[in-house]
Amino acid sequence: MSGPERRGSAVAEKAKELERGRELYRRRAWADAHRSLSKADEAQPLGGDDLFLLAICAGLLGRDEDFVRLLERTHRAYLDAGEAQRAARAAFWLGMRLGSLGEKARANGWFARSKRLLERDGRDCVERGYLLLPSARERLVAGEPEAAYDLASEAARFGERFGDRDLVAFARNLQGEALLRQGQVDRGLALLDEAMVSVTAGEVSTLITGLIYCSVIQCCQRVYALGRAREWTDALAEWCEAQPGITFTGNCLVHRSEILQLNGAWPEAIKEARRAAERISEKADSRAAAAALYQQAEVHRLRGEFGPAEEAYRAASRRGLEPQPGLALLRMAQGRADAAVSQIRRLLGATADRLQRARLLPACVEILLEAGDVAEARRASRELDQTAESLNAEVLNAMASHARGAVALAEGDAQGALGHLRQSLEGWQRVGAPYIEARLRVLVGLACRALGDEEGARLELDAARGVFDELGAAPDLARLDGLAKGAPSARPHGLTPRELQVLLLVAAGKTNKAIAAELSLSEKTVDRHISNIFTKLDVPTRSAATAFAYEHKLL
Repeated sequence: MSGPERRGSAVAEKAKELERGRELYRRRAWADAHRSLSKADEAQPLGGDDLFLLAICAGLLGRDEDFVRLLERTHRAYLDAGEAQRAARAAFWLGMRLGSLGEKARANGWFARSKRLLERDGRDCVERGYLLLPSARERLVAGEPEAAYDLASEAARFGERFGDRDLVAFARNLQGEALLRQGQVDRGLALLDEAMVSVTAGEVSTLITGLIYCSVIQCCQRVYALGRAREWTDALAEWCEAQPGITFTGNCLVHRSEILQLNGAWPEAIKEARRAAERISEKADSRAAAAALYQQAEVHRLRGEFGPAEEAYRAASRRGLEPQPGLALLRMAQGRADAAVSQIRRLLGATADRLQRARLLPACVEILLEAGDVAEARRASRELDQTAESLNAEVLNAMASHARGAVALAEGDAQGALGHLRQSLEGWQRVGAPYIEARLRVLVGLACRALGDEEGARLELDAARGVFDELGAAPDLARLDGLAKGAPSARPHGLTPRELQVLLLVAAGKTNKAIAAELSLSEKTVDRHISNIFTKLDVPTRSAATAFAYEHKLL
């Protein structure tokens, strides 16, 4: 074959592969489209439009380095062709992807180049609206949600004016997030739902679809709209399965792991968290990697695998994430009450954001009650009440009722506790969270027992045991065993399990110092426990408390 014939054959082969690649792209067969477009590019370098298609395929397949490299080529091809606006669009996407990978300096450089190109070009164009999006995101990160909302609103107007559905949907999503951060939950969720309508209707590009899915799920979890988060996570899974080659991003895998944990699918939850850590470990986004490690630690802790949990919490901390409240709860499960109390107090003292505090307060109440500080637990519960009332989110209301019930039970008001606990249980049953429901059933059972209803207590505790056994929640099963061994037919005293432990050692003649050493507590904490015991049993001395315990078969 002569030289001209070979060149003609190569041109024909490129044309064939290029047309095949474009068709496969339209059919969303991303892996096959990537292969065909790559072959066409090898035969003869692609132009800007086709390079952009190839870059999108690489991005959707998780090939981040290829995505960045191809976008750089796309940008250069458009520049060489004198297409400033399209070159600016490629630069924008480069900035977006590099920012998501944690390479902030490079990202800002590409955003600046995109802006400069548009300034030189001078024409009004939709790309100017796109460049408002990273500015809006910066304002959100800086804690200026009002400014972020204004920028996102302006971006949406650009999108509407130019008929760009991608920009409108992306901007609506940012508007919704900005409103959520202002505490306007109903308005914010409405805008997120509006963005998702465009996504589920197939009105926006695949790249924007993936970004919005992940962002909306994260926003819903932030404001405890867990029903929505679960619904959108399931929809995202179906969307990925319908397109060969697309997988969850690392961040989305973390969110999926959290939903699976809530659903009671713990083996799947830890599997997804590990997948997320593996994917993100190859990237520069250390915070996302830390979140994946924290999620692994949470499942390990709930299963009683304290060694792996400790290791994962520490690894998350090394990546820059505060491993709380999980680490404090681990310390409590290990019997290190003082460490748990110190950690949760320190964190609350350093946290001003209302929603972040709401995430910590349930653990705070649990830890303080276990440590015997009922008064401080009551204050934490009241704060959670106030947050739940202001936001009126079902899950927050359930969390607040849970805390109120636990505090009332610790104060000896078993009848009052039952109302709050059953209200919380109903809320969590609507959400679908078997582990939390089981923990509530334990408290309901203890309240029933304190009121003399031993049969009702057995029903609740047996139901909880079945769930714990199915989940493999070893620490909760051990606690139930402890309750069964030492449980009287009725518990009118209102003592917590920790207080019963202390009372047992008091009855054995141990000093406060010896009790503190045996239970890994401070003497101050033991003093507080004993004071609570005297108050609840209405006795003045250690000997009177011991006599009460033997008389009522508490020991």
